[in-house]
Amino acid sequence: MARLKAKWNQTQHERSPEQIASVVSSNIWMLAADSCLSLENEGFETNTHSQRMDVICEFLAFSLHVVDRMTFGELEEEERVRFINALGVNLANLVHDNRLDSNGPGEHRKQFITLLNVRMDEYSDCDYDIDEGPGFGLRRITGNHVMAVMGAKDQKWIPDYVIDLEAPKIVKGIQRVMTGMGESLDDADFEMPPIPENGTWGDE
Repeated sequence: MARLKAKWNQTQHERSPEQIASVVSSNIWMLAADSCLSLENEGFETNTHSQRMDVICEFLAFSLHVVDRMTFGELEEEERVRFINALGVNLANLVHDNRLDSNGPGEHRKQFITLLNVRMDEYSDCDYDIDEGPGFGLRRITGNHVMAVMGAKDQKWIPDYVIDLEAPKIVKGIQRVMTGMGESLDDADFEMPPIPENGTWGDE
């Protein structure tokens, strides 16, 4: 992967790590929401908006860890720390806004940050290849966490679906953003879910 700083700064002025994080977080959110939707379209049912958010949060945690691995050695350490921290905060804000609709008032940011810290620690021992992406173990753990928050119907098939289809799709989408192919996923070869007018995914 070419150095990310050079890729992201092919403009008249440099982008700060926080600016990059804002763009990446929006795309990660869409990828996670799309993966949840794909699971539902395959018959793996969720029963409530809150449960959908639980699934999305697991995909967000997986995505943040992938980005963290991608940026290791690609950004200066100080920039990388600023970027990952800002990315986590932006994702927590998105989760909070959507949790207000699905769960009502609560400490949604704090709870999501706690989840991120737990998952980042858990995933840190898993293999990650700079060319191949997250190894089987990392994808399997993610699949198991998604299975745990999904309904009981056909639950045993969920990890395989995440391992073989959704995790690779998320990684591919992240790679397209992180290597400077654009500030959105418009050119990716899979369809993204439409963004609701109110900006909150999951409303029926």
